[in-house]
Amino acid sequence: MPLMPVVLWTDALVFLLIALGLIFGLHAARHEHLRAPWRRVVRSRVGVATLVVLSAYGLVGLLDTVHFRLKPDQPSTSAEPQHAQYAPEVLSLLDVALSGLRARQEKTYSAPFATHLFVKEAIQLPDGTLIRDYPRLEHGGSHLADPATQRGPDIVFRALLGMFKGLLAWGLIGAGILWRLARRRGEPMAAIRADILAGRTAIPWRTALAMLGLLLVCGFVAAELAANYHILGTDKVGEDVFFQTLKSIRTGLLIGTLTTLVMLPAALLLGIAAGYFRGWVDDIIQYLYTTLNSIPGVLLIAAAILMLQVYMSNHADDFASPVERADLRLLFLCLILGVTSWTGLCRLLRGEALKLREVDYVQAASALGVGHFNIIGRHLLPNVMHIVLITVVLDFSGLVLAEAVLSYVNIGVDPTMNSWGNMINSARLELARDPVVWWSLTAAFVFMFTLVLAANLFADVVRDAFDPRLREAG
Repeated sequence: MPLMPVVLWTDALVFLLIALGLIFGLHAARHEHLRAPWRRVVRSRVGVATLVVLSAYGLVGLLDTVHFRLKPDQPSTSAEPQHAQYAPEVLSLLDVALSGLRARQEKTYSAPFATHLFVKEAIQLPDGTLIRDYPRLEHGGSHLADPATQRGPDIVFRALLGMFKGLLAWGLIGAGILWRLARRRGEPMAAIRADILAGRTAIPWRTALAMLGLLLVCGFVAAELAANYHILGTDKVGEDVFFQTLKSIRTGLLIGTLTTLVMLPAALLLGIAAGYFRGWVDDIIQYLYTTLNSIPGVLLIAAAILMLQVYMSNHADDFASPVERADLRLLFLCLILGVTSWTGLCRLLRGEALKLREVDYVQAASALGVGHFNIIGRHLLPNVMHIVLITVVLDFSGLVLAEAVLSYVNIGVDPTMNSWGNMINSARLELARDPVVWWSLTAAFVFMFTLVLAANLFADVVRDAFDPRLREAG
């Protein structure tokens, strides 16, 4: 089926961020002072374990970033050539991969692994009698003739089948890694396997492979069960909650990464300039971020989002689909969060630049007539990069949580966009039901908790690796 690529604003920024990351990686690989700290990160057991988890989240988010429109199959009724007509709906690779989950929508709430709705309805029997009972789900467990007796064994069988597929995939990937290591070292695969199992490798491959195996097993088990059940239940409109949580990964990652991309240039430029030039430059920059910090951030974000909503309502024809409308609001939210979050890093860089401008090699360069921008680029910027990296990684988890809080108070992402904040916002009224509808809130909490925990642990490893004082103590 033909397709037309669609590049949203956030997609373009994600591709730009990936390109910048690759350029920085190539640059760091050629310089030992940049390569050594990252070598410490990958040699940490906590570092590689969290890196595997973050890579899994990143893969899901990247699949949801490649967007396109499909051309529906329509038989031609004339011999004349026709212009391609594409569907207005914008899809992603993740939507295509999860097309089964996206299309299997029920009537309303259903619990995880349920075969019947969560609420009773009037059901008409074949003899015309009306009774109130739990109706059978249209998709969840529809392959079972007798759910009361067949559901438990069927779930166990499919879980074991998914576990077998996950272990098989893990074995193939592990064999590929062993072959690669054996080829690089020129040793037999049996010796490499023994070193990995004994933990004698520089990179803790045993920890990395164990975490990879756990993720693959969980992923294949979830995929096998989700093909026939709603493993995390359905929401008020009958949409699969597992599908919502996977689609929300992109939103959480974008909030954390694009906001960093927005605030980093301002923090670097203004922070180093304030500390290096001092005088009236320092006074102006200090006045700027002090004034900005005095404005309540939530009120500033709310005002900006409300103005954007007015603009989009007055120019509705400028948006070809709801996805583009929601994408613009997400981009605007990242911009506002970036504007309100650069001040902390700017303060840190100002203090570090004040110290570095007094060291001997900077004073010597200045005395020899080296230009200010050469001094900043060659001496100051490389010596503050550890602060930048540590702050960026630490702020990522805070920004992910900020999206959930802002969406909870209805000033976050667009309500039509899948996000953990929107899921939590929708679930707050469900907690007042009797019985309680708990699975939407739990699913959002578990996925968000896993991402934030992995990011925080990875941030600790990066901090230990890049902090010069900790390196000297070690």
